Amino acid sequence: MNGEEKKLKAHLMRRAGFGATANELDQLDNLTYDELVDSLLHPIDTSWMGEHMVRRFHHEQSGMMSGFGPGEYWLYRMVTTNSPLIEKITLFWHGLFATGYPKVVHGKVLSNQIDMFRRNGMGSLDNLLVELSKDPAMIVWLDNQDNHSGAINENYGRELLELFSMGVGNYSEDDIKEASRAFTGWTIGNTEYMVLRSDRDSDMPYGRIAWHFEFKEDDHDSGRKTFLGEEGSFNGSDIVEIICQQEATARFISRHMYSFFVEDEIPVPSWHEVPPKNPEAIDLLVRSYFESDHSITEMLRTLFTSDFFKDKAIWYKRMKSPAELVAGVLRLSGHLDRPRRDVIDHAMKMTFMGQHLNNPPTVEGWHEGEEWIETGSLLERVNFASEQLGNDTFPGVSRMIERAAAPVDSNIALAERCLDAMGSLEVGSDIMEILLSLSDNLNDDDPVTTRQIIRLIAASPEFQKC
Repeated sequence: MNGEEKKLKAHLMRRAGFGATANELDQLDNLTYDELVDSLLHPIDTSWMGEHMVRRFHHEQSGMMSGFGPGEYWLYRMVTTNSPLIEKITLFWHGLFATGYPKVVHGKVLSNQIDMFRRNGMGSLDNLLVELSKDPAMIVWLDNQDNHSGAINENYGRELLELFSMGVGNYSEDDIKEASRAFTGWTIGNTEYMVLRSDRDSDMPYGRIAWHFEFKEDDHDSGRKTFLGEEGSFNGSDIVEIICQQEATARFISRHMYSFFVEDEIPVPSWHEVPPKNPEAIDLLVRSYFESDHSITEMLRTLFTSDFFKDKAIWYKRMKSPAELVAGVLRLSGHLDRPRRDVIDHAMKMTFMGQHLNNPPTVEGWHEGEEWIETGSLLERVNFASEQLGNDTFPGVSRMIERAAAPVDSNIALAERCLDAMGSLEVGSDIMEILLSLSDNLNDDDPVTTRQIIRLIAASPEFQKC
């Protein structure tokens, strides 16, 4: 694999996953770029750290009695998965369909929602939105258990249109009411008993019994409805089908996908006023959406194989979220080589950086991009990355040092060898000048020098981005 092809694959792995180690990139040498894309889109969901191992060592990450257990368990999955795009698309949907612990107050239910994203996040948008509408965490989060025939609650109907599919300006208040009528009876099964069970904190180490969906036909408004110009005795599934046929939906999801996988967009509340950064890219994704019957997999294939995605102008232009940063660093360091209590501290670091998984600040999720960065969070990010990747007792770090110390070509500067050992990374010319100066002034053969350079790269602006 030539240098440019390797860097392109490294770019893909940073965006479609959490980055790749040098050894992982070596193993991709026999795949063309398009073959690599295909392997990411049709993965076998595996992890060498199985659920049984997590349950054996850390029952809280299995029982999930608190608000932190789901995020800690998910971090294990992100760090140890062999199917990184599954976790990445799951993170994408979690940000879009934001659901949080303070209202749901049930860690297992939130974790089950994340599992639902894993199962359905690469399929059709239609199916995903139906499953979302049946998801107990979402039902409680947006009060659909209080949405009754003859006494509608508009919360879910409103957010389904505004935040989950079409965006502001593409529907009316009457459409919200009619959608809400269609979702009456979509609720939690056996609610009285489940409330009592949820109040008990005596189910350790197995956790609370998770809620389940139930359709109550006797509480469903089966009357005729008018929604987005169509008439019928619609139920929730019919509403989703109509929504997914709208161009506004295709554009809204495409813009979200572009912002998450290509380059940071402005916050969502401004989208109805400010056009996208790359309208041609959005048009391409919209066409892919309709031509593939609303397939997320095919939209991603279009995105990853596009010229705009491969363009070096967008490399290192997306700010990593705290989850992406922490998971990527831990995959590089190899620190979670078995279930460790340290995962609790690592998950807490994400919180200090501004992202508590399963606990978004609002129904809009997190404002991402440059808004991840402020004085305190930047310090946490830099310190975490440089400390983890400067610890040569971690197996991944020791492998990077060994690889940099044994160059194929001795004429390649130590700084360049370190960048290669960290997953074929690049840094700006100003940072590179500092790294080259350091390697020139210190002993190239000293592992301490190599470790220092790796730490500096981990603290660079480019490493904070992807």
